[in-house]
Amino acid sequence: MQFLNNAIGKLKEFKGLESAVQSHSLPAAVTGVGGVHKANIVYSLCSNLGRKAFIITGSEPEANRLCSDLTSMGLKTLFYPYRDFSLRDTESSSHEYEHQRILVLSSLLDGRCDAVVCCVDAALQYTIPPSELRRRTVTLKAGMSISMEHILSLLSSCGYEQAPQIEGPGQFSRRGGILDFFPPGLQGPVRAEFFGDEIDTLAFFDPETQRRTEKAESVILSPAVEALIDDPKGLAKKIKAISSHLRGKAAGAAKAVLGREAEKLENGLPLGSADKFIPLLYGGKASSLLDYMEKDTLLFVSEPANVHDRIKSTQWQWSEDLKDYLAGGTLCHSLDTYSLSWQEALEVFAGTGTIYLDNFVHGGYDTPVRSVFNFTARQLSVWGGSMQLLTEDLKNMLHDKWACVVLAGGEKAAKTLAADLLQQNINAAYAESPQKAERGEVIVTSGALSGGMEYPAAFFGLITRGHTAPPEKHRAAKARAGQEITDISDLAPGDYIVHATHGIGIFEGIKKIEMQGIVKDYIEVKYAKGDTLYVPVTQLDMVSKYIGPHEDANVRLNRLGGSDWQKQKARVRHAVKDIAKDLIKLYAQRMSAKGYAFSPDNEWQRDFESHFEFEETDDQLRCIEEIKRDMEKPVPMDRLLCGDVGFGKTEVALRAAFKCITDGRQCVMLVPTTILAWQHYQTVTRRMEGFPVKIELLSRFRTPKQQQDIVRKLKRGEIDMVVGTHRLISKDVEFRDLGLIIIDEEQRFGVAQKERLKKKYKNVDVLTLSATPIPRTLNMALSGIRDMSVIEEAPRDRHPVQTYVLEYDGAVINEAIRRELRRGGQVYYLHNDVGSIERTAARIQAAIPEAKVGFGHGKMAEQELSEAWRRLIEQEINVFVCTTIIETGVDVPNVNTLIIEDADRMGLSQLHQIRGRVGRSSRRAYAYLTFKRNKVLSEIAQKRLSAIRQFTEFGSGFKIAMRDMEIRGAGNILGGEQHGHMEAVGYDMYLHLLSEAIKREKGEDVKEYGEECLVDLQVQAHIPESYIPDLNQRLEIYRHIADIRTDEDALDVTDELIDRFGDPPESVNGLIQVALLRNCASELGIREIKQKGDKLLLYRDRFEMERISELIGAMHGRVMVNAGAKPYLSITIPQGAKPLSVLKETLSLLSGKDAKAEAKGTQKDRQPSVKSDIIAKE
Repeated sequence: MQFLNNAIGKLKEFKGLESAVQSHSLPAAVTGVGGVHKANIVYSLCSNLGRKAFIITGSEPEANRLCSDLTSMGLKTLFYPYRDFSLRDTESSSHEYEHQRILVLSSLLDGRCDAVVCCVDAALQYTIPPSELRRRTVTLKAGMSISMEHILSLLSSCGYEQAPQIEGPGQFSRRGGILDFFPPGLQGPVRAEFFGDEIDTLAFFDPETQRRTEKAESVILSPAVEALIDDPKGLAKKIKAISSHLRGKAAGAAKAVLGREAEKLENGLPLGSADKFIPLLYGGKASSLLDYMEKDTLLFVSEPANVHDRIKSTQWQWSEDLKDYLAGGTLCHSLDTYSLSWQEALEVFAGTGTIYLDNFVHGGYDTPVRSVFNFTARQLSVWGGSMQLLTEDLKNMLHDKWACVVLAGGEKAAKTLAADLLQQNINAAYAESPQKAERGEVIVTSGALSGGMEYPAAFFGLITRGHTAPPEKHRAAKARAGQEITDISDLAPGDYIVHATHGIGIFEGIKKIEMQGIVKDYIEVKYAKGDTLYVPVTQLDMVSKYIGPHEDANVRLNRLGGSDWQKQKARVRHAVKDIAKDLIKLYAQRMSAKGYAFSPDNEWQRDFESHFEFEETDDQLRCIEEIKRDMEKPVPMDRLLCGDVGFGKTEVALRAAFKCITDGRQCVMLVPTTILAWQHYQTVTRRMEGFPVKIELLSRFRTPKQQQDIVRKLKRGEIDMVVGTHRLISKDVEFRDLGLIIIDEEQRFGVAQKERLKKKYKNVDVLTLSATPIPRTLNMALSGIRDMSVIEEAPRDRHPVQTYVLEYDGAVINEAIRRELRRGGQVYYLHNDVGSIERTAARIQAAIPEAKVGFGHGKMAEQELSEAWRRLIEQEINVFVCTTIIETGVDVPNVNTLIIEDADRMGLSQLHQIRGRVGRSSRRAYAYLTFKRNKVLSEIAQKRLSAIRQFTEFGSGFKIAMRDMEIRGAGNILGGEQHGHMEAVGYDMYLHLLSEAIKREKGEDVKEYGEECLVDLQVQAHIPESYIPDLNQRLEIYRHIADIRTDEDALDVTDELIDRFGDPPESVNGLIQVALLRNCASELGIREIKQKGDKLLLYRDRFEMERISELIGAMHGRVMVNAGAKPYLSITIPQGAKPLSVLKETLSLLSGKDAKAEAKGTQKDRQPSVKSDIIAKE
């Protein structure tokens, strides 16, 4: 924004400040400036003088605002966060903030950023010294000579963790000559392919699909953690030395802790508390962010009084924490300081020549100030989108011959606005990147800042749209075609699996079996009565992981060859057929019903939408579009909007409500509980403020007299929108002209209640909101029957939740609660046992007398529970001991610490959803997932905990969580009685049957699931462990190969293999080939193909003799037809011929294609891909 330099450059105060900087007459104080002016001063000084800037603030929101304003103006600005050091040896903790810090530090070293904004406590925290970071940072380029071993040792010494495949930053993975790694701060993970000791290619890849996306010219490899332990044994020695000098009453506890940590280091085990030893690392020289300042970096301190207060409160909190740490032996003398003191900071401020930026004039500063500049400037609030206000403001400025600039957001919006202003007789023009603004003219350009500004002395005014900083471009993850929810790759021995023809068994692992010199992989599945089935991996698509509605339910195994599985399938098939009929009938009725077509958006609607204070996500915009399109049709809408807690469903619904109201119709919002109704009522009232809309609340929070009054007004049409509980469904509630019904948390209303509502108002548009996500597969199965909009993208300004997994330790938990209370927050303490919940609350109250402890659970009367929620919202309770009711509870942004007892007993989806209940404000949130250490964990619990451990870091648990939740979602949509059917055959099979039934009802052709052709040939068809060492990845690739249907699929799988694992060996190509032929055979109605010696046997119910005679003619006496009870064709394989080529030729003759041309295609070197089949061994 060059024009800002031009405008501020006309102020004598700014010229004075600029010359003070050049003549080193600093520290200087600047007063009279608001947030956006501070950004302008920093931007203009940096760009005029070509220098870098550090800006220190007193709060994170202010730092974030400055950061986004500077970015919008055109400086490459990064935010450096404060982080919590891991001082206890926990099982695991997440590293998002640490990675962000390392990105800032390495960007400073290599000149990738112009300015850094941070809070004072972050600036003073210890970190890795610049010399160490520089020594450990390497730039890799394609064609560079460096051995893979060298890079591997570098990755290990920089704190990266090895993983089978990469899911998040700080990991690396090696497969043969391919190395994947994910340095913090990069847009995605990197794949390096080596040729000998040279990097052949470098490319980014997508962690979702593991496929390369774009080439990388060069990649900067920086450390993944701040505390790097180069010499574990040396550090252990230092720790023992400290331990031997400890004295005092806490010495015993501290010695025990240090002893354990030293022992871990000596044995080469990873340490969860490496941060604790930062003072001992790097030669004992502690560094902070301030050590990264270059000689001519400009240092700004915004609102010095606030900065001083922030440091005082941080230091007080640390001194309180320290008492607990020292008493418990976590820390000890000489390991108790992790940041510079305020005094040291002031020395830096005085020494570097700081510029203090202040809104008001102050009596004095903490360091002597050599010059003071008092600006006359005004900050304007952001423009909400109203044309009338904008034209009034611009006319006032133009009256005094000012130069005006309007920042209109996006480029399209800017061009439209310039045209609109010309129609209002204002001389406005659009400019792409204006250099300066002349007096008396209005320039409209793209961009946005946190506020407008006026410089009266420079005759300059700027008006801006709200919400600063262009959102970071996240590449939307493309959904993998037909991705099974039940990723087969998550299988572990002991899991239940479902085979399409044989039913439910237990997965025992992959076995290599050699027959007649040919090695093949089989999946071993155990059935009831000790029967074992070996499924060739080429038939893996017949197998899916069993997922039932209840995670730990006892599943009945089927018997091999028994009839119970076929009966179960038939029962479910019958049930889904009825559902399909009902759904289609309902849909047809709805389509023929006459509804109301709402008119297109008007000026008011646009004004209302522009007042939304956040940036909408793409998903939100798509859903809003879909809903409005439905409302504008003359057919009644019945749409389901799904999205996780806090993904912005309410805003989408409110836009629909506003559209309904502006057309003069009434809107109802139905919610399950009194307290939610109250909360929604407040949200709606706040959001529709300033518009002539009458909103009311109908629930127990209104007296009977008020309720009667509201009911009367609804009938007369004096109320535009009403929010309420099921009181709204009562017979006495009538509306004058109802246009839209919004049902929130629909899973908590009975089917009967919903039906009553839909019957009563069958021509009214209905929008249902649900927080349980709906599986994509179900969505596809129901497409064209039930309209769904899904929000999968989290809002941008959500902070990650710092998650710890640890064994339950009362001292740690009490300290976590105290820390949250000290910063004025509230705590959820999850104790999932109603019987002892009051005792637990009393125990916490006794341990932390200053806490205001309350409790709540689902067995309380609704009145009592609502009262507990009200007290929580109004902060009369600050530690809420509760059961899992918070999953679907109320939004309390001030609760930012979550403690879960016995996390190993909970489903992942629950953990995920409950964790989403904190971290919903601009403050950092913490989650402590605890388990009882000394108890023997069950196998399921161990699996779940290991998943949670991964889940702390990468949200990869989200995938697992989605699964649990989707099953619940499917149950909600299809009705409760379907749960039993899902349990009988497993979720995957249920969906297959459902989509088959729906296609049949629609009159489409359906191929029975499980009627695939079985192929058993003597060819090398398996994936060698040397090619893909990791079992789960092997299974995943087998599944991909088994899903091959066409030549394109085969080429795509081959590309994926080359991309991820290098060139596939012959046996893998054989696998791909079998898959293709198997599909071709099953299209010809062939049920089974096997090889006996030099004969190929093809089984089919009946053969067309015309095709057979062509085959006999072409194959010269090598064909024999057996027309017994199980008819088959026998084809002799000539000596030296390959079974696959003979099969390919046979199939092409049977399908009537030109075999010669086909056979030539077989010789090509890139062979397509494979699918799987079964042989049973009893």
